[in-house]
Amino acid sequence: MGQHINLNTTRMQCIGAYLAQPEGKPKGGIVVIQEIFGVTEHIRHVVDGFAQAGYTAIAPAFFDHLETGLELQYDDEGMQRGRALITELGLDRAVEDVASAAEAINSAGRIGTVGYCWGGTVALLAALRLGMPSVSYYGARNVQFLGEKPRAPVMFHFGEQDKSIPPEAVQKHRDMLPQMDVFTYPAGHAFNRDVGPQYDEASAKLAYQRTLAFFEQHLAQGA
Repeated sequence: MGQHINLNTTRMQCIGAYLAQPEGKPKGGIVVIQEIFGVTEHIRHVVDGFAQAGYTAIAPAFFDHLETGLELQYDDEGMQRGRALITELGLDRAVEDVASAAEAINSAGRIGTVGYCWGGTVALLAALRLGMPSVSYYGARNVQFLGEKPRAPVMFHFGEQDKSIPPEAVQKHRDMLPQMDVFTYPAGHAFNRDVGPQYDEASAKLAYQRTLAFFEQHLAQGA
């Protein structure tokens, strides 16, 4: 459904991106922010899903700054490599790339973000620093940024059985950002990824319904 494009960034380096367009006039635009594994087939499927829901959707390939076209496996080796890459990349550059991706699809209308795992924290930063309505799925690095004043609404999704995000970390989201929706599900980390044993279909579907309602309110109706 989508296509691979080149995306100009603020650091004068092109990176790749996966772009999908809806049929007819878009309701808005969504920047889809990857996990630590790259713009994988799963992430491309997520982009396609938001396009089918009526949004222009784009997933920037952040790792292209370091190695072009990299897609890691969902195993221990891929996880270790992904962690090293996001450390080298840094969150500031990722936020800059989100801004570049948003600019690339600005003709779609109001632009928001959705991010998963590492991308969940990048999505939070997009709301805090770029003023983009954002949905953050199980961002394990969120807590350190909760003291910043949001410039746009954020919705949070967490798994109650997520060993990397303890209940007290989830509660800090409620305590420090009481104006934002924080949802939990009877699932573990990466429950939205329909690849591998961590997928929880019921939780993923409910979170997706809530995410679409969030974008309907803040992108489609807020245009």
